[in-house]
Amino acid sequence: MTELSQGVRLPAGAGVAAHRFRALLRSPSGLSGVILIGILLVLALASTLSLLPYDPVAQDPPSRLLPPSATHLFGTDQFGRDVFSRVAAGVANSALIAIVAVAFAAVIGTLSGLVAGFFRGVPDALIGGVTNVLFAFPPLLLALALASVFERNWFTIAVAIAIVYVPIFIRVTRGPVLSLREIEYVKAATSTGLSRTLVMLRHVLPNITSIIIIQVTLSLSWAVLTEAALSFLGLGAPPPTPSLGSMIFEARTLVYIAPWTMVAPGLIVVLLVVGLNLLGDGLRDALDPRNKGKR
Repeated sequence: MTELSQGVRLPAGAGVAAHRFRALLRSPSGLSGVILIGILLVLALASTLSLLPYDPVAQDPPSRLLPPSATHLFGTDQFGRDVFSRVAAGVANSALIAIVAVAFAAVIGTLSGLVAGFFRGVPDALIGGVTNVLFAFPPLLLALALASVFERNWFTIAVAIAIVYVPIFIRVTRGPVLSLREIEYVKAATSTGLSRTLVMLRHVLPNITSIIIIQVTLSLSWAVLTEAALSFLGLGAPPPTPSLGSMIFEARTLVYIAPWTMVAPGLIVVLLVVGLNLLGDGLRDALDPRNKGKR
């Protein structure tokens, strides 16, 4: 148990999490990432709860191509739609797809990497073979191929992106597991009669959670870029669903007469990716045992 200054006692796990969160906020990159991602998540939440000033898909021809103003913060597009509202809805759509995709990839990839690294032998050979095949394709090309096969909706796009990033989690997990399986306490746990599966889940998996958490934040930034690229190429969520990538594609012919239609979604994509990368850097510092004495 951990005791706070007010006398409230928390479980040890909650105390460790609170300590690491404070360490994250003390990191300049971590604090910057938390602020950026927090602002963008507020935008996404406002879209989800229908708190936006305008309907993201409602057209208003008399208001087409209006520059940014107090009425329309990011201006309007060629159909009179409010760009700010569409950007907020696009963030919500990108966040949903990226989170679901990375969740699938993390679960499947981590479990596969655990099995491959801990049991070795045939499982390692089979999982390694599949991983090598997936790594043979450029990530975006593989995502394009998968997205073109599936029916176009947010879930199938998330699955296509997840398949691309599964081998990354396998590789990230397998390496540390190969080392951990040889440590004395793991061998001792096996010698007590526990099944190898329980030993793997109870004694090996908890020791690689920090690595997985950091990889998740980095993979989220890649997933956002991949989703934007698919939408830009016409393989994202179908219209009229707002998407940052499709907004950039639609604005390519308006860049000289209405640059705000491209600048706004493009800037949000950059902020999303930068924020997630900064958050990943901050988490790496906060979770690194070698920095424990510096906090």
